[in-house]
Amino acid sequence: MRILIAAAGSRGDIAPYTGLGAELRRAGYEVAVAAADPFAPLVRAAGLEFRSLPADTRPRPGTGPAPDRRELLRTAGAFVTELGQGFADAVDGGADLLLLSATTAPLGWHLAEATGIPSLGVHLQPTAPTGDFPPTVPGVRPLGRLGNRTTGRLALRIADRLYDPAVARLRGRLGLPPLSAAAMRRRQERANWPVLYGFSTALVRRPADWRPGLDVVGPWWPHVDPTERLPQAVEDFLRAGPPPVLVGFGSMAAGEGERLGDLAVRALRRAGLRGILQSGSAGLAAEGEDVLTVGDLPHALLFPRLAAVVHHAGAGTSAAALRAGVPAVTVPVTADQPFWAGRLAALGAATEPIPFASLTAARLAEALRRVVRRPAFAQAAAGAAEHLAGEDGAGRVLLAVRRLTGG
Repeated sequence: MRILIAAAGSRGDIAPYTGLGAELRRAGYEVAVAAADPFAPLVRAAGLEFRSLPADTRPRPGTGPAPDRRELLRTAGAFVTELGQGFADAVDGGADLLLLSATTAPLGWHLAEATGIPSLGVHLQPTAPTGDFPPTVPGVRPLGRLGNRTTGRLALRIADRLYDPAVARLRGRLGLPPLSAAAMRRRQERANWPVLYGFSTALVRRPADWRPGLDVVGPWWPHVDPTERLPQAVEDFLRAGPPPVLVGFGSMAAGEGERLGDLAVRALRRAGLRGILQSGSAGLAAEGEDVLTVGDLPHALLFPRLAAVVHHAGAGTSAAALRAGVPAVTVPVTADQPFWAGRLAALGAATEPIPFASLTAARLAEALRRVVRRPAFAQAAAGAAEHLAGEDGAGRVLLAVRRLTGG
């Protein structure tokens, strides 16, 4: 059986699906991942087939850490339209089952209708409205149960409008009668279309007011080759002194590297801590006996060796820090990051979030002193790590695939 996983977004939106795909491949399935071209090496390193999607959401230098909302919507609309056409080409390569991320599902439903291929949602963020919390992406503050559900439904309607031009074009290409994005979404909800959410119940328990078919199964982790090791320079640095703090912003803050690197070093030295700067899209860099600059490294290998992590609170990085039992200082930038930052703080495994626009060396140094010196943060992170160790997100997806396909 051929399974096609379709995902779009930044590295953090793609990498977890490499681990999920590798688990499915070990179970005997042929697995392909459709994603933007820059992620082809990531997919192939997991032993999976790569299929190209044309839309690339990686930030470009000079765009700033967080464009305004109007600009984001314009960019997202163009991205989605391009994505729809490329997704159809990827499905043409053959598939017996579609696993759809939150970004690709509103397009994948129409491809499933046209081809008769069954589909299953595999989402990294809680996308369904609930009274428990407001929608994750707009960054809305809690508004009570009624307000949370209302804003959750409003967020879905905004997304529907964003997808409408792409849906119209895609259905025309597929020879399907006109149908709006909202009408298709409601059809899928009435049918209790299954969605498995790849995050830990330590952070978000399944809301009781969700419809049937929506389940929180635990994270699926980026693939790491069993023989992979940290570079020797990193090992030498780790062994040269007390556990350091990692500072990184993932795919955020493009072009902000010089300012952020200087800020991070000043904060680390004020707090009396050694540090590793992960360059990321921002291009962080610094030199010194107490600071090391690195590129992309597997979180699973590095994080357990750290005293704390300063990060942007992306879903994957947040989960990886908890898995390692390491406390965090979060600096959310945009999208769902304030949501996950708040969840980590509520769990006691992170300080209160520092919004990116409010980040200073003094404020970061104070947060670092607190998170490293107060044992309660490490204890909360260790407790969450025990919880995550009992979750098997990829295994739960495998069971759902077997139920869906009878295999």
